[in-house]
Amino acid sequence: MRLLFASTPQPRRGHVPQPRLRTSIATAAAMGADTTTKKIGGAKNGGTRVVPNKKAPGYYPADDVKVKVKGASKPPTPAKLRSSIKPGSVLILLAGRFRGRRVVFLKQLPSGLLLVTGPYAVNGIPVRRVNQAYVIATSTTVDISKVDVSKFEDGYFGKPKVAKKKQKKSSDEFFAEEQPVRTSACQPSLACSKHMAMTN
Repeated sequence: MRLLFASTPQPRRGHVPQPRLRTSIATAAAMGADTTTKKIGGAKNGGTRVVPNKKAPGYYPADDVKVKVKGASKPPTPAKLRSSIKPGSVLILLAGRFRGRRVVFLKQLPSGLLLVTGPYAVNGIPVRRVNQAYVIATSTTVDISKVDVSKFEDGYFGKPKVAKKKQKKSSDEFFAEEQPVRTSACQPSLACSKHMAMTN
């Protein structure tokens, strides 16, 4: 008769417990030098047993430990320029504020982005950076041999870094200080676009 409130779980009727599987010698050889085969006594114990050389840790951290991936510190390689895109090629933008508009490709920046312009005097598109994945190259080309684009780099489009002062200011000093005037990010490129249009 099966007990209703037994302290230990009772086996099912007709259940035959299976013997505990031990690692064979062939499996131990495949595992390498991390294990050692030891002889054990007893007629029914198999004679040998495979024991790991290094015991598993008894403590595991609650959070996963981040493993540093090899090669993760290397800077990303810039994308290779498509063969259909050449200096002076007319491109069609597929995304962004000027999507669907045509621009002229000037050069590829060290970051892999494309430097393009309308120019601004023609269709109002200033000098800007574009990912080549979001452009369509056309067979139309423009002569840009007289255009100087040596000063345009990735740092030209970034915001100027302002040194932060750690000293705390009083409310009077804070309001007395002149707040910097926010300017549009396109203003430098607009000026350069107008200059480039005048030189051409």
